[in-house]
Amino acid sequence: MINKKIELLAPAGDMEKLKTALHFGADAVYFAGKNYGLRAFGTNFENISIKDTMDYIHSAGKKGYVTLNVYARHNDFDGLKDYVQTLVDAKVDAVIVSDLGIFTFVKENFPKLPIHISTQANTTNFMAAKAWHMLGAERVVLARELNLDEVKNISDKNPNLEIEAFIHGAMCISYSGRCLLSNYLTGRDSNHGECVQACRWKYSLIEETRPDEKLDITEDSRGTYIFNSKDLCLIEHIDKVYNAGVSSFKVEGRMKSPYYVATVINAYRRAIDHMIECEKSGKEYKCPTELLDELSKASHRKYTTGFMIEDKNVTQNYESSIQEQDSKFMAIVLNVSEGKILVEQRNKFALNDILEVLSPTESFRKAIKVLKMEDENGLPLSEAKNVQQKVWIYTDLNIQVGDILRK
Repeated sequence: MINKKIELLAPAGDMEKLKTALHFGADAVYFAGKNYGLRAFGTNFENISIKDTMDYIHSAGKKGYVTLNVYARHNDFDGLKDYVQTLVDAKVDAVIVSDLGIFTFVKENFPKLPIHISTQANTTNFMAAKAWHMLGAERVVLARELNLDEVKNISDKNPNLEIEAFIHGAMCISYSGRCLLSNYLTGRDSNHGECVQACRWKYSLIEETRPDEKLDITEDSRGTYIFNSKDLCLIEHIDKVYNAGVSSFKVEGRMKSPYYVATVINAYRRAIDHMIECEKSGKEYKCPTELLDELSKASHRKYTTGFMIEDKNVTQNYESSIQEQDSKFMAIVLNVSEGKILVEQRNKFALNDILEVLSPTESFRKAIKVLKMEDENGLPLSEAKNVQQKVWIYTDLNIQVGDILRK
């Protein structure tokens, strides 16, 4: 029975992705400042913009969480107090922490600031969850190594603790993301946000007496991507995840594109709403086929249910680390006028092309045939070929600012 609110939590690598996530139905977003987060190579948010960002989030009736989830060394505490004060002044809804030292520092200096425990803390049992709660954590983001029964056990034994879990996105080969591979091979520390995703590289075996000869690890003559996990996808099982006690459904992807965020968040928003309607009408939840199809249109590797639901298929992507998608991001809607929309081009399109609408409204998956197109000054165009060119397209569909056109 659905007796508590389900939160759809989206990644926000920059302001465009944040606005996209909220437009397509996220209840909350998580993002990082320039320091202390585990996505050092994302655009992230300047300290001076975090307050404006939180004002925007709150004006939409949504929540924003900021990552402080590096594993700290001594010098990481230099400037931390001033930075957290910036977050408090910005009225962030919570910080996401993995390191016990940072957790203690925040609690001692900012006792009223809500803290969520990162998946990096690899909480895998009910006693660890209880300990975090007793120390003052409001929420624990569970380790991705758990199955449904283990999740339910943690939830049942910690009824007053909020439980968050990943439901979609890239998976790490290392235990709850605690990886030394990137650091060892390149000097870039995964646990300080600098991961090069060395797990996606192609590896072969070398025998010490034949150092110049690469040997196949499997029968495949091309070698193998032995560390390269498939992507997590639990859209068909969100009812089971909720019934196991998870109230915050987290999507991975702060380094992904706005189009990825739009497609995935839109699909899960619709799936969650469908699940709630099924519950009200006494029907069993079954993910609509069109939403499964949606997730193939976003950049992804082959999908797996990972540890959460037993996956009898191989969960590694041995063939390649290359991501694939079944559609292309063509334009984003900037303005709406009677009978036409102003879009910003992202990929080339032309007259007579058929563009599909990605929208949180009833225009979702409807088609626009480009029969008339003009530049910003009203001059006719036959194609939109300049990068981020602004173009008027004529349509009678109900389109909103922030909607996306794809092909």
